[in-house]
Amino acid sequence: MTGHVDPTKEVFARFRDNNRAGPIHMLNLVRLRDHASYPDGRAASGAEAYAAYGRDSGPVFMRLGGKVIWQGRFELMLIGPSDEHWDHCFIAEYPSVAAFVEMIRDPVYREAVKHRQAAVQDSRLIRLKPLAPGNTFGEIP
Repeated sequence: MTGHVDPTKEVFARFRDNNRAGPIHMLNLVRLRDHASYPDGRAASGAEAYAAYGRDSGPVFMRLGGKVIWQGRFELMLIGPSDEHWDHCFIAEYPSVAAFVEMIRDPVYREAVKHRQAAVQDSRLIRLKPLAPGNTFGEIP
């Protein structure tokens, strides 16, 4: 099974064109391969490759104002496919769409993302507009 690892050009263009003011939150759900799949065949676990991605991309992420604002450990799929699980669950905040786009285009990041591509079996990356929290379900300002 081929998972979702990189955005398509069409979806990335829609992401970039929706350049509203203010921060964006990116919900990340990541499932790692047992063994990383590097084109050059080097041996590493998915976890090791993903750690290399974080180490190498982190300075670019932080320089552009990115920060992880929430993370949690997956425990159980209560509603959804029962065989689905995620190794990393977190929300990253970027000060703007432009900051995210600049990160993706940065040469250091582009080199680091090769580790992510080798590490990830499947993922979801969901763009969110931050809102004030409500007290109950369905309270959307």
